[in-house]
Amino acid sequence: MAYHEKQVKALKYKELEGLSQKQLAEHHDVLYAGYVKKINEIRGKLMQANKADANATYSEIRELKLEETFAANATRLHEHYFDNLGGSGKISGAMSGMINDDFGSFEAWRDDLMAAGLAARGWVVLAYDFDDNKLHNYSLDVHNVGCVWNCVPLVVLDVYEHAYFIDYGTNRKAYLEAFVKNLDWDYVNSLVQKHDLVNIRKVA
Repeated sequence: MAYHEKQVKALKYKELEGLSQKQLAEHHDVLYAGYVKKINEIRGKLMQANKADANATYSEIRELKLEETFAANATRLHEHYFDNLGGSGKISGAMSGMINDDFGSFEAWRDDLMAAGLAARGWVVLAYDFDDNKLHNYSLDVHNVGCVWNCVPLVVLDVYEHAYFIDYGTNRKAYLEAFVKNLDWDYVNSLVQKHDLVNIRKVA
């Protein structure tokens, strides 16, 4: 069985307000592209791995399967992150009402996102959770640690130092403020429409 080789997804922009071209190039063209290369390498090796030698203490198939989740989530989270930037930061559409309903206000959601972003070691994901049909800001310390099943990611925030260190050094809070200012809510609303979340909430 062949595997589908993943391609690097192009950026929609070269620079953003508060995020320089150099910062984005290092993040996208080097780090994210490296994860794409690795997921293809891992899946290529999985095609050849001896499944008869599988062992939970140590085996080639175990190591490849574990790192497949790390690399797969790394590529997907980065793609969501880059895609949900490039906007004005002004919330509109269905997401405005959903955030007001579940957080009380946009400002309350923003404060929660900022706090989660300062507390997390890797990612914050604003996800629609189908278990309770509500929005949650979930924190992840590693690409494949802390993921919550049965959710749709809508806004993805990278808080690893590689996402901001060139522009902000250790001032993560200033980076988080720039992130919110650059959110593309039209893109986020397109995900709401794609997954029919407004209608799902109505019948839940």
